[in-house]
Amino acid sequence: MPEIAEVETVRQTLRERIIGRRIDRVNIIYDKIIESNIDEFKKIVPGMSITEIERRGKWLLFILDNKYYLCSHLRMEGKYYIKPHTDEINKHEHIIFELDNGLDLRYHDVRKFGRMYLIEKENIESYEGVHKQGIEPIDDKLTKEYLYEKFKNSNLTMKELLLDQTIISGLGNIYADEVLYGAGINPERKGKDIKLEECERIKDSSKKIIEKAIECGGTTIRSYTSSLGVIGHYQDYLMVHKREGEPCFKCGTIIKRIKIGGRSTYYCSKCQK
Repeated sequence: MPEIAEVETVRQTLRERIIGRRIDRVNIIYDKIIESNIDEFKKIVPGMSITEIERRGKWLLFILDNKYYLCSHLRMEGKYYIKPHTDEINKHEHIIFELDNGLDLRYHDVRKFGRMYLIEKENIESYEGVHKQGIEPIDDKLTKEYLYEKFKNSNLTMKELLLDQTIISGLGNIYADEVLYGAGINPERKGKDIKLEECERIKDSSKKIIEKAIECGGTTIRSYTSSLGVIGHYQDYLMVHKREGEPCFKCGTIIKRIKIGGRSTYYCSKCQK
């Protein structure tokens, strides 16, 4: 599943290739991906140019003629491809944006979980998907005091809290494991038991890991492979995720895998007591 680093990599790659391009036609093959009114979507989008691409957490925000935001969430396996008009449409390509240079921007999603929403630019902050986003790991507004306030009354585990997009925006299963390992915090500990000093470690670990992951172009593993010719290599730096049965790089203790909230969770029982 794409997390903040993967979505940022997609954003940066798309910016280099489609900024300034006009959308001449939209071919909607699987309309349930579009959460907006389909007729309005088909009427408004053609003829508009992509003037910028922003990101909020795991959301891609395509700015059209500086008037509309096309909000796109990749969910589990959503990807974007850029292909010639003449290329055959793949069975998993559900939304096709035909551009003015003979190329298509194609949204590909095996599971069809991804979503798109068209909203006027001045209303973007009221859109629930954006409005409820927490603070990003690389944002200086993410402080130990902020985290402590969010955690201090919670009976949820730290793994579950880090996956809550209303607290920290953009962390998913991979990076939540890595952040907790970097902070030396057991994923099963309750939020209410976390001290202020430990919140500082979580803040620092989050920023360090996500900055490195973005630099590496994200993580390419079996559960999520990017597109657009981009292959992330942060998987080369993973300390615990997907390393069940292997020794901890720091202490040699065998990495364990448990289930928390239905999600596979990897940790070192010695480094993360």
